[in-house]
Formats: sequence, C-alpha cells, structure tokens
Amino acid sequence: MDLQQMRYVVAVAETRNFTRAAERCAVVQSSLSHRIAGLERELGVKLFARTSRRVELTSAGEAFLAGARECLAAADRAAADAAAAAGIVRGRLAVGVIVTAAAVDVPELVQRYRGLHPEVRVVLRSGRSDDLVTAIRDGELDIAFLGLPEDQRPTEVETLILDHDEHVLVVPAGHRLAGVERVGLRDIADETFVDFMQGTPARAQSDQAFTAAGLVRDVAYEVGVVELITRLTERGLGVALLPSAFVRPLADRNPGLALVPVVDGPRRIEVLAWSRFNPSPATRAILDVLGVPGVRSVNGPGAP
Repeated sequence: MDLQQMRYVVAVAETRNFTRAAERCAVVQSSLSHRIAGLERELGVKLFARTSRRVELTSAGEAFLAGARECLAAADRAAADAAAAAGIVRGRLAVGVIVTAAAVDVPELVQRYRGLHPEVRVVLRSGRSDDLVTAIRDGELDIAFLGLPEDQRPTEVETLILDHDEHVLVVPAGHRLAGVERVGLRDIADETFVDFMQGTPARAQSDQAFTAAGLVRDVAYEVGVVELITRLTERGLGVALLPSAFVRPLADRNPGLALVPVVDGPRRIEVLAWSRFNPSPATRAILDVLGVPGVRSVNGPGAP
C-alpha cells in the first residue's frame, strides 16, 4: 500500500467515476484501475461497488476512505513542515468566506498571498458562518471570514474581530421610504421582508434586533443567495436589511435600489477564524499577511 493508491481511492470516492478520477490524478484510467484493484487484493476487501454506470463506496471503502484521508493529510503536513523548516511555504490552504464579506477583499488577499507563496495551492469555499466554523473544527478549512451577530463569537476556534458594521434598510427606488433620512425598526415592522434562511447567522442578526425591540415582522421570502435578495427587493416584492459595508457598493451601481439608515437596526461583526490546534505553515503564512500576531508555534497562537 502506498500514498498514491490512497490518492486514487479518494479521487474515485469524490468523483464517483474512474475516468474523472484518472483525469484529476493525471494518469490513464487503466493505471488507476489497476492500482486500486491491486490494493483491494492486498486488503482482501472490495472498496468500490461498480457497474457500467455507477461507482459507489462499499462499507469497507467508507472505513478505508476516512483513514486514507488522515494519512494523506499527515503526509502533506509532514512535507509542508519540512519545507517550512527550510524557509519555503508549501501545501494547501483552504479558505472559507461568507458571501457578504466586506472587511477584507478576499480575491485581492488570495492574489497577494499567491504572489508571496506560489507553491501553496489555495482553495476557496463560500458558505454560512456556522457551517464554515464547523469545517474549521473538522479540519476541512484552515481559515474563514465570518459575519456574526455582535454578541456572538464561535467557540473552539481562534478568532479576531476585523470590523463592526450596522445594517441598512434596502428598498426599491420608488418605495415610500426611499430618500428619508433614517428609520427605526418600528417604522418598518409592517413591511414585507426578504431575508436569509431562518436559523442562519445572517438571518439571526435581524431576527434578534426585532425581538429585542419587541416587534414581529413578516419574512415572506427566505433565500440563500444575496443577489436574489437584492433582485426581489428591486422588484418591489419586499424590503431587506443588509450590512452597510457590503450593500453600499451594490446600491451605488444599481439605481433601482435605495438605502436608508436604521437607528436601532441589527449590528454585526466580521470575524476571522482559524484552527486553534497546530496551524499549518500555509495557515501561519496567511495570518502573517493579514497582520495577525503571535502565530509562530505548532502549539497554536501566542505559544512561546
């Protein structure tokens, strides 16, 4: 058994297709199939159930996959640590980001980081803040840029507050409130709202503000894509509350939207989160680019 066989198994498991797995691994399919068949003979079990149309992991394959991923991660980390000892940053950096991130220009950051460390493979994943935190805890992500209610901080990860922001009311240009100097939550409680899905941190920011004010609102449209929120709002189907730093550039480019300050509206923090356990050289390098101090030991941030 060797690492290359493990990589082939992971590729087939993730693509569910031997041809696509071979393309990912840059080998001919016959070679990949032969190596996996040899591994199955060595283990004495079938890792995949195959037909002409489908490929699925067997129960033995599921068990092997978890260990294979751990072995590959350990091997990659060992190579990255050896390179770091020689002053070279290599490996993989997995970055999570919410769609409304505004405190950091993530594309610019990735470009700058790649310029400094071209041998690091950077992967990017968008999602909701709670899912990104879980992915950091599970080792699937190295760092993430989050948006959270002002009184909420994730646990079991290291965090740094990047910015504080307040939401503004987003209305269509012809709305009765477009152009007013400011509003309060009580002024807009009877409006129909467009918002993120219930239970997400992005939605919680507005829900908590209305609850604290003793108000109930009607959220008729729950969506997971911020572009759809602004499009529904522009069509006059509802109003929305969105972080000001994120939505102002959008409104500047879209005359169909108007923004109104909300005096007692939701507030949020933008947070950088990363694993508190043994950050990789690639992770420590991007934290250095971001100006985060004290990440210099395998024992975690601030360790001597």
